[in-house]
Formats: sequence, structure tokens, C-alpha cells
Amino acid sequence: MKIASFNINGIKARLPALLDWLSEAQPDVAVLQEIKSVDEAFPREPIEDLGYIVETHGQKSFNGVAILSKLPLEDIQRGLPGDETDEQARWIEATVVGKQAIRICGLYLPNGNPVPGPKYDYKLAWMDRQIAHAKNMLRQDMPFLMAGDYNIIPQPEDCANPAAWADDALYRLESRTKFRELCALGLTEAFRARNAAPEQYTFWDYQAGAYNRNDGIRIDHFLLSPQAADLLTDCQVDAHVRGREKPSDHVPIWVELDI
Repeated sequence: MKIASFNINGIKARLPALLDWLSEAQPDVAVLQEIKSVDEAFPREPIEDLGYIVETHGQKSFNGVAILSKLPLEDIQRGLPGDETDEQARWIEATVVGKQAIRICGLYLPNGNPVPGPKYDYKLAWMDRQIAHAKNMLRQDMPFLMAGDYNIIPQPEDCANPAAWADDALYRLESRTKFRELCALGLTEAFRARNAAPEQYTFWDYQAGAYNRNDGIRIDHFLLSPQAADLLTDCQVDAHVRGREKPSDHVPIWVELDI
């Protein structure tokens, strides 16, 4: 099973690019971030024409996540548990039913800038909720993964210029510590489990020719439960998508599971 994650930075602006990539890459499941659309305005039909079931958790002009699946979806949940007052559309999860069922969580973790401030406090609190939810999911028998734009640069090698990000919410020690707490629960970071090569990134700023200079960061991640990690066969980044017409500032990342 091929499962992908793609921050598309606005479904209306990137729909042609998304359709081209879906047709080319043929993921069985794709989780999207920053759809920036309410549910009723999401352009389902052209995606459904490619054979995908579409489930969204949208928000006007900001945030928004979605799951696209060629396989049946069950028990869809919108919103990260732990704070009923949180109105930001940043989490969607569902059980994908193939040869074996797997729980897929799509997330758009808060950016957190500026630091210090309420946005950074929200980021860290959101991650505490994610950690609590992961603990609950680990008590279940079903394999699961948490995939999406984490807005976290885990290590210096995940950034072309670490000094430029030293005080940024994506790279601050508190952020990276929360990410390590997630991994320490027993979750496997799929990309590093399959790739040791440096200078592989998932985001490049639109400014100053960052993509052409490969001045990027790796902030889109897959974290796999032990049962899912046992099924992992590959994890790659489709970096070439960034060089196409009207691209997102992110590129897709995907895993292959023997399932």
C-alpha cells in the first residue's frame, strides 16, 4: 500500500498540480494539508474521477486537512482529541480497509511563530494532545501512522542552514523535544528509517530561489506504530514536484507498506 502526504498550500490554486501528481504517483491513500477550503467548496469531483474517496475537515481560507483513498474508509474522525474548544481544522483520521486494516491520521501541526507568544504555546499544547492520543492508539491492536506537515525540523541535517532557523518555532529545542517524545513512545520516523542521505527536504521557501539552491528543510513526516513499522518497505520524497508550474512550497512524501 502506498500512502502519501502532501501540503498543497490551497486546493483551488494547486488542483491541477495535485491531479497531475495523483495520476503520476498513484498513491492508494493521500493525506493533504492546508486545503484552505470549507468542506462544501472542496473540488471533490475531479479527484473522485481518479478513483478516490474524499473526506475533508475544512476551514475557510486557513488550515484544513483531507484524506483521499482508493480503498474503503471507516470510522472517520475530525479534530484532534483533548480540547473541545479548538476550532482549527488540523486533524483527520480514518481506518483504511485493505488486506489488513490500518488507522491513518493526517495532520497539520501548528507553525508556532512568533516565539515567544500564544501561537507557540498553542503549538506545544497541541503536541501534548498528539502525544496523549498516540498513547491511546498504542493501546489498540490496529497498526497506525501519523502523517503530515509537522512544522518541525527534527535534526540539523534536516535543514540546509540550521543557523537561519535557530530561533524559529520549527527548530526550537522545545519543539524538537516534543517530536522526540512522540518517537520515544515507540513510533518510527519512516524517512530516517529508510534514508541516511543528507540534503533531502520537503519544503523550500518561494523567495530568493530557495528551491534552485536546495535551501530547504524537512518538516513533513511519517511516524509509524510498531505494527506499521514492521510493514514498512520504503519512504521517499517526490522533490521533483516542486519544479513544476505553480507548485506548492511543499512536496509529497510517501511510504510503502507491505499490506
